[in-house]
Amino acid sequence: MLRSRHTIPLLVIAIVIGAITSAAALFIDWLPEQASEQAVRVDHLMWFVIWSSVVIFTLVATVIVYAAIRFRAKPGDESDGPPTHGNTTLEVVWTIVPTILLAVVAVWAYLVLSDNEALAKDRVIINVTAQQFAWEFYYPDGQIGSGDLHVPVNKQVELKMRSKDVIHDFYVVQFRVKEDVVPGITTNVVFNPDKIGTYQVICAELCGVGHGIMRTRVIVQSQQDYDAWLKTSAAKVKAAAANKGGGSAATPATGTTTAPAEGTTTAP
Repeated sequence: MLRSRHTIPLLVIAIVIGAITSAAALFIDWLPEQASEQAVRVDHLMWFVIWSSVVIFTLVATVIVYAAIRFRAKPGDESDGPPTHGNTTLEVVWTIVPTILLAVVAVWAYLVLSDNEALAKDRVIINVTAQQFAWEFYYPDGQIGSGDLHVPVNKQVELKMRSKDVIHDFYVVQFRVKEDVVPGITTNVVFNPDKIGTYQVICAELCGVGHGIMRTRVIVQSQQDYDAWLKTSAAKVKAAAANKGGGSAATPATGTTTAPAEGTTTAP
């Protein structure tokens, strides 16, 4: 092969195409910020797929470009090319290699999914109600609710989700987790946030005319701040209930509700 007159041109074209493709993969910020343990595992698999695609694209594009230049017909030549049988070895290789590659990706994806969904004993369980076009989150005692999702950092969170109307989809791109919320059943999603911050919750399933505005926030806090928020919210709910029982008009603090909406269950 090294003695073939095709070797050097093919290598030059492969280096040029490979360099351009690799630069596009490396110097463009394709993936968003990682903010959970799940994101790290997903991104490792994603980069394996990306670099495998870079290699395959470089090989295929190199042969196509070289063949288009080296074996192009001369102007006015409308004759048929000579019949060829093909290359059995090449056909076997380009069948076996993608098969092995797909098998590796499938096994790796299964392992990532298993690790991402493995449940910890001390996880925080939060009930979620989705409806056109809003999210509601209810915390372990079943009495504190909010329109934003508050979670502690470095602790596993399990969301038990139900829908009041149509299919919705819970998606936080920084966590790399995404799960449908289906009427009539409870679906679960698990994540381990590892970075304090505020991230956007998106409904990723077309659910009606207000689908584009069905968004809220997930606020990742330190354990101390999370506990303080729970305590403050519980006090506000208790004060609101006391005022209501005393006959005075009062409402809970903004974003806080006193009981789960219909269709949710109290977390164990």
